[in-house]
Amino acid sequence: MGTKRFIFAGAAALSMLATSALADDMTGMITRIDRLNGTISIQQTQKGTVGASAGSAGALQEYKAKDAAMLDAVHAGDRVSYSATETNGTGTLTKLQKQKP
Repeated sequence: MGTKRFIFAGAAALSMLATSALADDMTGMITRIDRLNGTISIQQTQKGTVGASAGSAGALQEYKAKDAAMLDAVHAGDRVSYSATETNGTGTLTKLQKQKP
């Protein structure tokens, strides 16, 4: 019984860490916006990796906008900083800010 409790506690801790990791501010470039469905695709910019250039591209993620009005001020190709959360495998954009050139 103690082992099961330990495993479940570890799994819960890992899931909280994974969700909170998405909540941190990230940077990337918008590759696609679907204003009708309120979704946006962002190519995440890798940061802090030894030997990587500042423009290295990370994973391409699609998010549902928390508020469709968030998408009005941005366009494909814009560099942005953003925050997102994940619930049941679906990413939701909670903050989106266009970066200054």
